[in-house]
Amino acid sequence: MSDLPPIAVFDLDGTLADTAGDLIGTLNVILEREGLAALPLDQARDLLGAGARALITRGFSAAGQTLEPERLERLFEAFLDYYGAHLTDHSQLYPGVVAALDDLEAKGFRLAVCTNKVEGHAVDLLKALGLAPRFAAIVGKDTFAWSKPDPRHITLTVERAGGDPHRAVMVGDSRADVDAAKAAGIPVVGVSFGYTAVPMRELAPNKLIDHFDELPSAVSALVPV
Repeated sequence: MSDLPPIAVFDLDGTLADTAGDLIGTLNVILEREGLAALPLDQARDLLGAGARALITRGFSAAGQTLEPERLERLFEAFLDYYGAHLTDHSQLYPGVVAALDDLEAKGFRLAVCTNKVEGHAVDLLKALGLAPRFAAIVGKDTFAWSKPDPRHITLTVERAGGDPHRAVMVGDSRADVDAAKAAGIPVVGVSFGYTAVPMRELAPNKLIDHFDELPSAVSALVPV
């Protein structure tokens, strides 16, 4: 057996934290600046999950517009500027997160974050939520040359965090998380409460949980320690 510790890798938006209010709020600021109507939060949550560029593209598509690359990059920079100042206006951890992380650490798991959020915002958000010191690595969409659903986003996160790739598990809320984990040969725990246009059950994760209270037993079933 490897001397490296087992590792649990977490997505961030829609998995560890409910960030939809601030992300969609920022998207709506950008839409309104461009003369378009804001999107209702309950209708826009499923646009999340693939990073800011994808969110902007999906948001403008919902408003009936396509974006040329140069315009998208301009809007992306404006999105980052505004969102960076509004990371935690409405965002908060899901119930049970802290206790679940405590349990996994007590079992010897190393923890990491692999998100399609840009790394700087991921670090700042986790600091604001009081979780940043818990993670051996916080990896964003811009950390490596690849991002989810490319499996290398997860495998390189495991490597950076010093975890055992043969005793790793991914915890996420979207198709990108499930597809990346499966392609990496890593079991995945799907959460039912995140941001996905397709119900998590239909994405066929190895385990499905409805609350973080269920996470430690789900992980233990997939990665014995």
